Amino acid sequence: MNFVDARNCPADPASRESLEARGLDYRVSTAGERADYLRAVSRGFLEKEPSASSLATPEGHPERRSIGVFDPSAVQPYPIATVESWVTPLTVPGGELSMWAISNVTVAATHRRRGVARAMLEGELRAAKTAGVPIAGLTVTEATIYGRYGFAPAAPNATVKIDSKLVGWQAPEPAARILYVDREQLATDLGELHERTRGERIGDIAGWEHRWQQHAGLDTAAEHPEKIRGVRAVDASGATVGSMAFRLVEGADYRQHTLRVQHLVAATPDARAALWKFAIDHDLVAVVEASEQPIDDPLLWQVHDANRIEQTVSEHGWLRILDVPAALAARRLEGGFGVRLRVTDPLGLADGAWTVAQLGADGVQIEPLADGAEADITLDVGALSAAYLGAVRLETLQAAGRVMGSADRIRAFSDALRARTQPHLSIVY
Repeated sequence: MNFVDARNCPADPASRESLEARGLDYRVSTAGERADYLRAVSRGFLEKEPSASSLATPEGHPERRSIGVFDPSAVQPYPIATVESWVTPLTVPGGELSMWAISNVTVAATHRRRGVARAMLEGELRAAKTAGVPIAGLTVTEATIYGRYGFAPAAPNATVKIDSKLVGWQAPEPAARILYVDREQLATDLGELHERTRGERIGDIAGWEHRWQQHAGLDTAAEHPEKIRGVRAVDASGATVGSMAFRLVEGADYRQHTLRVQHLVAATPDARAALWKFAIDHDLVAVVEASEQPIDDPLLWQVHDANRIEQTVSEHGWLRILDVPAALAARRLEGGFGVRLRVTDPLGLADGAWTVAQLGADGVQIEPLADGAEADITLDVGALSAAYLGAVRLETLQAAGRVMGSADRIRAFSDALRARTQPHLSIVY
């Protein structure tokens, strides 16, 4: 699959014109402005001021396109708003497609409520559409913002908290062995295993070196990196089949540590079980915590008392379809069906009507709906984006007022969109 390089995509002219009318300069940020750009990102996320060493270290996705909004009247040279993007493979049922990943969306507190975020986000969507990328995605810190732009949560995840003293392991003893590794090897293992396995996780995307360095405690901005440790799981042949980065946090006394999983990735169910058992059985540990976990994790069925595992499900991966035919054609659709589909889009990027059918061995057929023909199903682009990976059924969205039409056709299309596993976006971007 060929992927567009977002760095070759110019700043959206409509957004540039809109912000110019307000006295603001919207443009691609240069390499020479990178330090001030990172200071603005840290300020936007209420983080501490970056150190000189962290500013001097290459960070982020290597193919990122950094957009800054600058106020010529500002005293500091920092951009007053930021957004970054790159194009990455997104795993979908039965395959993958290119996705416009959006990250580091910030607006300075001094420039809120001036339409800056709207101009940036709509600019990103128009840029992606112009580049021929069929879908955009992001992970969010403020969920109330992104629905108005057509995004919807499509890949939920779970945060788990385990009472390791009482939960009890009851599954068969895993065959994989657990071995400690140093942090440099840990970063390598995490990256290699993620790339090897991401095609099995619906909703996951490709990682990048800096992300694994952060998990392994090699990032210059990491707090107490010396507390991060790593292990790998190896099979009978000695091959690496799992990896886990974790840190230990002392509790009320030295026997009550919390083991916080930074990242866990496994190539086999046995390796995953071995890593979890290692964490749960760790000496002097009372609690195990982990985020970005799959909501259908078999762990709940591998312990004596699943009530000792608190699982909190939350929104994580948000998607926004930009090209309905391309997005539907890229993923496996289940069974035989035929529907007339109408998608509404307030931004006008993905609206339209099509017949979507899969009636034989030729795969899905998608054609524009004939003029004057009525649709069986009408839904907004956010609803289709939410259901795209199979995390939510269309009947649920119908009950919420987001999908309208024939109950039989809605059910048929919902069945076609089902996935064999729950989506799992394993990283933040």
